Amino acid sequence: MSTMAVDDVAVAPVDEGFWTRTRKAGLVLTALGLLAVLLFSALAASEPARFTLSDDATGAALKINGTVGAALFGAVALAAGVAILAGLPTRWFTLVLGIGLVGFVASFLCWQVSTAPAGQNFMPLVNILRGTFILALPLIFGALAGVLCERSGVVNVAIEGQLLMGAFSGALFGSLSGNLWVGLVAAAIGGTFISLLLAVFAIRYLVDQVVMGIVLNLLAVGITGFLYERLMQPEPGKYNSAPRFSNWEIPLLSEIPVLGPALFAGNIFLYLGLLLVLVIHIGLFRTRWGLRTRAVGEHPTAADTLGVRVLWLRYRNVLLAGAVAGIGGASYTLALFSFSKNMIGGKGFIALAALIFGRWSPTGALLAALFFGFADQLATYLSAINSAIPSQFLAMLPYLATILAVAGLVGKVRAPAADGKPYIKG
Repeated sequence: MSTMAVDDVAVAPVDEGFWTRTRKAGLVLTALGLLAVLLFSALAASEPARFTLSDDATGAALKINGTVGAALFGAVALAAGVAILAGLPTRWFTLVLGIGLVGFVASFLCWQVSTAPAGQNFMPLVNILRGTFILALPLIFGALAGVLCERSGVVNVAIEGQLLMGAFSGALFGSLSGNLWVGLVAAAIGGTFISLLLAVFAIRYLVDQVVMGIVLNLLAVGITGFLYERLMQPEPGKYNSAPRFSNWEIPLLSEIPVLGPALFAGNIFLYLGLLLVLVIHIGLFRTRWGLRTRAVGEHPTAADTLGVRVLWLRYRNVLLAGAVAGIGGASYTLALFSFSKNMIGGKGFIALAALIFGRWSPTGALLAALFFGFADQLATYLSAINSAIPSQFLAMLPYLATILAVAGLVGKVRAPAADGKPYIKG
């Protein structure tokens, strides 16, 4: 088993001509850089754009003239785009693209912050970073659930339903027991219930996995909506008043400027989400279980020949994915809100996009989830400062990114070869 290679699949090179996907990305980044240099700098005010290192207007801050900052950071984005267009070595592509995108966003923020009304012309970096992680949490758990399933060869479109059932179960049983840990375990079981149905119908009865995922999402909406109206809505004090996990500050680390309050003063879901990213990454790429999982997701017949119990491994990983997603759903109802009908609001599909953006990797999925979380938090901030840019436009970004991901326009990404293909043991 140790000699099996599952990640290196021979693919015939495709001649894309001059306009490769890399150069197309460079062209888009160049256009964004020009937009920033010409438009953002023209619209920005010659007032200081303040980025405070605290959660309010007081304390230390990074300051830059709005017009100068918009032009300078726009030039960074433009230079990165031109470098990619000129034929940058592949090993530098991701880094330069990231620098260019950060430059574009920084240019945009210099414009927005410098033109904000007096008393609001600052961006609290601690709040932005903290909000980014909070909004990204369900996406992180959902994307990890997708990684576990799809690395095993099972498409998991039911992330939305798993998150929703986890949120509902956590709220209901947390309320009935008055115990946070009972609610957390119930949330994991709720997500596992949806995964069990997915596993049975997709693996045992060979039902189309995408169709089954959509059906399970509708089932979760129906079950939770019905019980919400019958139990939680009439008696919220009894059925929808679960206790909440409080924030746990890690001594010394929580005092690190900007990063400390956001990363080391959170609740259990923040720490658990980051820990699961690390554990699943190590498990997938450094353990025997991970090697077998990737083998089953790439070439189940070969894995079966070498003694791997393909169907059993798929069952186990799909159920584990449901538990992870269920805990992600509980990050709503055991930390932030009371349960409400269909409260996940499409986050499961955004998690699916994060999975694709992250190239079916736990760490990649984490970064993609943080991007979506930042977009949501930025929309909230712009709304608070009465920006001329409609906050609804920025709220659309994660959904637009989902469409691009599903359309395969995010670069050369390849799902596991056996993803979505039923395995019939010979």
